[in-house]
Amino acid sequence: MALQLGDAAPDFTVETTEGDLNLYDYLGDGWGILFSHPKDFTPVCTTELGEVARLKSEFDKRNTKVIGLSVDPVDSHGNWASDIKDATGHELNFPLIGDKDRTVADLYGMVHPNASDTMTVRSVFIIGPDKKIKLTITYPASTGRNFQEILRVLDSLQLSAQYPVATPVNWTSGEDVIVGVGLTDEEATAKFPKGFTKIKPYLRYTPQPNL
Repeated sequence: MALQLGDAAPDFTVETTEGDLNLYDYLGDGWGILFSHPKDFTPVCTTELGEVARLKSEFDKRNTKVIGLSVDPVDSHGNWASDIKDATGHELNFPLIGDKDRTVADLYGMVHPNASDTMTVRSVFIIGPDKKIKLTITYPASTGRNFQEILRVLDSLQLSAQYPVATPVNWTSGEDVIVGVGLTDEEATAKFPKGFTKIKPYLRYTPQPNL
């Protein structure tokens, strides 16, 4: 059965481009993003890994560690890293798992036989500090991911983990958020001293509370 939101993220110990890695130890008390790539030396993957390397400081600001995965071995990853730097201008600066036996790919359901029985799809898993799955996204091999969107979702998840709020359509950090439906108006007034605007009894906007 596929992993679902709220499930425990399966732990594993693997070989990576930065040495052996245990997932839980590596994440510590922070957040994590595990994302898979169909194959080394492929064009879309090359652009994605360069973009994640470029954005690494943004993930660091959010106490989030990124981990890539491909079913090719680590020595292949090492050779690919120079191509990534040449093509994108950004050097690989996070671990890339060599999952040649598909151990992690099988644990996380990254191989979809109806798409390909040998390559992983473009899976994304956001893992919270409690080691639970907070988000899953699956893209086909032909479609590159939007990592700005992944950062946006991460901001929303971290905010709603800290405050009783939700984020509206197309929200980005700094914009108003929605007061949790479980709060009465009186409770919302106490929780959010900046106040709130009631559009409907169930739709109340308040300024982002951590700013």
